[in-house]
Amino acid sequence: MTIDLGLLGAHLREHEVNPAAAAQVERAGYGTLWLDASPPADLGLAEKLLDATTRLVLGTSIVNAWTADADTVAASYHRIEARHPGRFLLGVGIGHREVHAEYASPYDTLVSYLDRLAGAGVPSGRTVVAALGPRMLRLARDRVAGTIPGMTTTEHTRRARAILGPGRLLLPGHFALIEPDAGRARAIARSAPPGLALGVTNYANNLRRLGYTDDDLADAGSDRLIDDLVAHGEPATVADRLLAHRDAGADQIGVFPLGDDPIATLVGVAEAVHAATAR
Repeated sequence: MTIDLGLLGAHLREHEVNPAAAAQVERAGYGTLWLDASPPADLGLAEKLLDATTRLVLGTSIVNAWTADADTVAASYHRIEARHPGRFLLGVGIGHREVHAEYASPYDTLVSYLDRLAGAGVPSGRTVVAALGPRMLRLARDRVAGTIPGMTTTEHTRRARAILGPGRLLLPGHFALIEPDAGRARAIARSAPPGLALGVTNYANNLRRLGYTDDDLADAGSDRLIDDLVAHGEPATVADRLLAHRDAGADQIGVFPLGDDPIATLVGVAEAVHAATAR
């Protein structure tokens, strides 16, 4: 069961997106709009965004196993697929121990959640999981269509592709900001995710596996770490940084927009990437 996700994915939270914004993202050339930050199980906004567009795929990044009942999510999947066939991808994840008091046995919990989705008829080929570490990446390889990792670098993409092998979707998300002033760009990044997310255990552990130190993780991130997590600079530089994920094995590059106007950032990034691929 194939689905055309496109080269670029746009990551937006519920308060950042509405039907008009989704249509603008589609016009900018994005193949997928990822609805971030644990959307509710009824996925009502996802359906409204699909209603407002014609070809855009809608994905969740991610439905949270702790907060979204699997049976309700499965029913939502079937409802959306019936209304918009071939335009919805269910991204599932386990969240973070800093947020969920019940957080325990994350791997086993996610396996059980996937079992419930499969039992309710959600196809594995339309499901991806948020995976960072090797064990979760192997789960993505063995159980579903692939993975949608966030807070990652091109080195993580290379390592993830080696674990996934061919034939599995690798859809990393990368922060982006068109800002030629490096100092200003880093300040913006440190005042929002990624800087504010470096204390999250799952992200911090993954970055340590990639070779970053406690000094890199301190004080909202060293320059080296921020520069690796955020594509910033002139438009051509941003495009090249993002396209490095494709060269490392990604099927799609997800864009987490930074700055005061996330839609404007997404449009500018798309223009830069399309110009780079046309060179």
